[in-house]
Amino acid sequence: MRIRDSMSSEQDTSFARLVSLACHDLRTPLATVHGFARTIARTGDLEEPTSRYVEMIETASRQLADLLDELGLAARIEAGRYEPTTTQVELGELVRAAAARLDPELGEPVTVDAPATERALAALVRCALRHGGLERVDVRLDGRGVLVSPITPSSAPVVLGEDLRDLGAAVAVRLLRRLGGSVAVEGETLQITLPGG
Repeated sequence: MRIRDSMSSEQDTSFARLVSLACHDLRTPLATVHGFARTIARTGDLEEPTSRYVEMIETASRQLADLLDELGLAARIEAGRYEPTTTQVELGELVRAAAARLDPELGEPVTVDAPATERALAALVRCALRHGGLERVDVRLDGRGVLVSPITPSSAPVVLGEDLRDLGAAVAVRLLRRLGGSVAVEGETLQITLPGG
């Protein structure tokens, strides 16, 4: 006798919509927290450690907003409701915005959802650092690709979104594949290829 059936596509879509709704509804109180933290910080009349605490609240609220963006994007992708607004951008520009350090050469034009792809690239680099126990990684351009190294054996499944321990990386992989790109690990290198111009 089977006690549990797998979720139907209707239930799956329903869950994705619920997640999207939750992300939307969480933005209002989060915007309030962030706005008041910024207002308090601007008064300039705060002493330590209060000023440091307000700065931490402001930073954490920005991080929460980014996480909500990622979760909302994942829900739209999983529900089949993600419709990217793609534009052609220089890959070098995109990577510079996502990672602080890379080779100066420009890559080829790519056609992507630029804001979401910028967040995705930054999330993959951050994941490689965090789950690899590294202080720095090398980020290079290769045509329409981005190479990130080193990727440790223990961090590879997390970076690829197979071991779900990093929301940013899991969403990044789904986004890049949905856009027609690819994400793979070869040896110690994460190879990200984006769709051409």
